[in-house]
Amino acid sequence: MEESALAEYQVGAIADFPDRTGVLVRAGGLEVGVFMVKGRIHAYENRCRHQGGPVCTGEIIGRYEQVLLPDGTVASERFADDEVRIACPWHGWEYDLETGECTADRRFRLRRIEVRQRDAEVYVVV
Repeated sequence: MEESALAEYQVGAIADFPDRTGVLVRAGGLEVGVFMVKGRIHAYENRCRHQGGPVCTGEIIGRYEQVLLPDGTVASERFADDEVRIACPWHGWEYDLETGECTADRRFRLRRIEVRQRDAEVYVVV
């Protein structure tokens, strides 16, 4: 059985990816979400581990948390920026965009796609 060679696909300039944004690209017949998170580019196959939904088209959000008063009651709610997530639009499964791990069950993770940066351009390898 012959192994197929990987190919490199240009997906844009680094300047095209402001922090906490992403784009969906087609590379070698595969849909790939390419994201800038905390100054680093990450790429994943556009397939949720739950039921195969288009996860990379979901909402990019921070980690949800409640802000508590000293007595333990809830003062407010917010999205914290320490963990940037993407939520699958089909059923809401959330994934950490830096690691690809499902935030509800870290045993599941998105399929990571290799990213290369050369000069000011971004490439994915599939």
